[in-house]
Amino acid sequence: MTNATMDMATVQKYLDGSPFIAFCGLKVTEIDIEKQTITMIAPLRPEFERGAGTGQWHGGPIASVIDTVGDFALAMLLNTGIPTINFRVDYLKPAINTALISTATVRRLGRTVGVADVDVFNESGALVAIGRGTYAIPPSK
Repeated sequence: MTNATMDMATVQKYLDGSPFIAFCGLKVTEIDIEKQTITMIAPLRPEFERGAGTGQWHGGPIASVIDTVGDFALAMLLNTGIPTINFRVDYLKPAINTALISTATVRRLGRTVGVADVDVFNESGALVAIGRGTYAIPPSK
């Protein structure tokens, strides 16, 4: 693993450079390299609603947020983008009329595979979903 890491501005630049992630509106709010955590916020958009006008998040956008935040927990440590191998989501309660605040924690950063856990909260601090992603670590140069 390289000693170089990404700071908040660099991660945000990567996020803004992806048309899909930019559409999602993800913004980095905190990075802690020592704790190997990253936190992002995603605003509710009408396109993310389960039903028009309900204000309830559809599970697909929540899953996308989990995958992206988990990915960047590892990417920020490796200073490079990494592909997803697999991820899972458990939806715990509806997220209604709220932004999502998601914190990913690196659980394993191995030679070929990394794992990150993601907790997703509403703006009141209630846990609405959890996820775990497995990501492919690129070969060392």
